[in-house]
Amino acid sequence: MRLLTLRTGTGTTKAVRQDGDTLTEIDGFADVGELLKDASWEATAKAANGATHALDGADLAAVVPFPGKIICVGHNYRNHIKEMGREIPEYPTLFAKYQESLIGPNDDLALPQESDTVDWEAELAVVIGKKGRRISEADAPAHIAGYAVLNDVSMRDYQFRTIQWLQGKTWEKSTPFGPALVTKDEFSAGPMMTSAVDGEVQQQTPTGDLVFTPEFLISYISTIITLNPGDVIATGTPGGVGHAQDPKRYLQEGQVLVTTIEGLGQLKNRVVKEA
Repeated sequence: MRLLTLRTGTGTTKAVRQDGDTLTEIDGFADVGELLKDASWEATAKAANGATHALDGADLAAVVPFPGKIICVGHNYRNHIKEMGREIPEYPTLFAKYQESLIGPNDDLALPQESDTVDWEAELAVVIGKKGRRISEADAPAHIAGYAVLNDVSMRDYQFRTIQWLQGKTWEKSTPFGPALVTKDEFSAGPMMTSAVDGEVQQQTPTGDLVFTPEFLISYISTIITLNPGDVIATGTPGGVGHAQDPKRYLQEGQVLVTTIEGLGQLKNRVVKEA
C-alpha cells in the first residue's frame, strides 16, 4: 500500500491512498503522520473510500509533514565512508533534523543566501508505525510502518564549522521527503538508490548495502529514546556526494535534483535561490 499527503489547494492537506493513478482520501486524517497515530491505521487506510483525485499533477507535501523526531544516520554506506576518509564505525553516528526542514517531493529546493556549498545525499527513510522503547532487533519489523525516499541536502560549510553536524543538516525547507510511504509488506531494503543532477547520475548504490540495517537502527535508537508513530529514521547516504569529488561539486541555481529508490518512487526538486 502507498500512502501520501496531498495538498488540497485550500491551505489544508489530506492523507490519501494511491491506487494506480488515483488518490483516495482517508477521511478524518490530515496527513500520513496523523494517520499513523491511529492504532488501526493500516485497516483504516485500506478501507478508505473518500473523495478521489488524479495522481498526475497532484500537489504533494512531505509524506509525513510533522514528525515528532527525524533521526539521521551518518557514515552508514561503506563507499561513502571510504570517500570521506573515515573508518567503518563501531556504532551508528546519529544527528537530528527538525520538521521545518522538510519539503514535498516536487517542491523547489531553495539555496540559502548564507551557503554556496549545498550538497546532495540520497537516503532511504524508515517511518515508524508502532510506539516502542528498547525494541529488540528481532521485534523491530513490527514497529516499521514503511519506507520513503529522502534527500539529506547538506550545507557543507556550516556542517564542518564544528565537529557537530546539526547546523549543516537541518536548514529550513531543505529536505525533500516522499513521495509516498510504501508499507513494509511491499518493500524491504535492497533495491537501487540513485541521485542525479541535471540527468547526470551522482550516486547509485543498493539500499541493502548498509553497515547498520533499519532493524538494528530501530533497536539502537529506541534504547536511547522512545520511538513513536510517524517518527522518521534517515538511514544514511552512499558514495557520490559532491563534497567528496575532485573538484568538489555543489548544487547551483537552475539545476534539477532527482532522487530515486526502485519500488518507492522519485523526488524531483528544482534548485532556486532563496527569496
